[in-house]
Amino acid sequence: MEAQKVIISQDLEQSLSQAIAECTYDRLFVLTDETTHRLCLPVVAGYSCMKPAERITIGATDANKTLDSLSHVWSELQRLGATRHSLMVNLGGGMVTDLGGFAASTFKRGISYINIPTTLLSMVDASVGGKTGINFGGLKNEIGVFNNARSVILDTVFLKTMDEENLLSGYAEMLKHGLISNEPMWAELMRFSPLTSNLQPLAKMVADSVAVKQRIVLEDPTEQGIRKALNLGHTAGHAFESLALERKPVLHGYAVAWGLIVELWLSCVKTGFPQDKMRQTVSFILEHYGRMTITCDDYQHLLELMHHDKKNTGSDINFTLLGGIGDIRINQTASEEEIKEALDFYRES
Repeated sequence: MEAQKVIISQDLEQSLSQAIAECTYDRLFVLTDETTHRLCLPVVAGYSCMKPAERITIGATDANKTLDSLSHVWSELQRLGATRHSLMVNLGGGMVTDLGGFAASTFKRGISYINIPTTLLSMVDASVGGKTGINFGGLKNEIGVFNNARSVILDTVFLKTMDEENLLSGYAEMLKHGLISNEPMWAELMRFSPLTSNLQPLAKMVADSVAVKQRIVLEDPTEQGIRKALNLGHTAGHAFESLALERKPVLHGYAVAWGLIVELWLSCVKTGFPQDKMRQTVSFILEHYGRMTITCDDYQHLLELMHHDKKNTGSDINFTLLGGIGDIRINQTASEEEIKEALDFYRES
């Protein structure tokens, strides 16, 4: 897989026009969800390069990251005359870029697509790295393929449309990138207020965060080795997220933040992560993200959900842990008893 072209845009119209011009296509489509159709499509709809675009809209939120929504996109592409030479622009958060990328990658065995992520989470995570897919059978991202967008355009203009919860959701992935990168980046993230109205410093931090993911993805495009570093917080986090789907859905970044609490505790116990930095990070998470309420009665179900994680081999539950900030330890396992102790720490910290 080639390096993905990521454009840190200062002029969205120029960036999008150039990205579209670099593709050979016969028909142009733009995919939004109901929220980005209302808030974000008006930003680009008047651009001359987008005038020919046929519009496809799906339901908003992760609850619509489903086979039914995917089928709707395929049906609309077919109805509107898309061919294998068509081009689709995915304008939205991670749900739109994941599902849209999968729809494009499979329609007529694959058409080209461009991602324009509109949430902080999708800018630093979902839209970069070539992962596409949908939820299936109650599990996150169970069906999908690796396939890069032709271009990913990042412009913080869209962050002005976001509420505080969605900004925090994206910031959790940035925090993860800091933990797997280096101490200065982590310390900057610890000092910064993610709810600031000043987007200028945030734009630079987004670029730094994306650079971390790009570097790792380029080294390991199909997650055979070091790319598993990006899963820090996600084994426990996806279990929290799947449990929440059965109750009251939570934003992905919140689940990852809670997963970081569990996995940093495991890192302290199993791989020597410094306790002071663990407690500082956990305090930041609790202050900004609160905590999903669980009881001991939920532990077994959470363990079952962790066993479904795609990173596992055999009967072991696989984690990415840290020996220190930037000291990545992939393919770590923990016993069920250790995981339960980590969940105790999560509930009691």
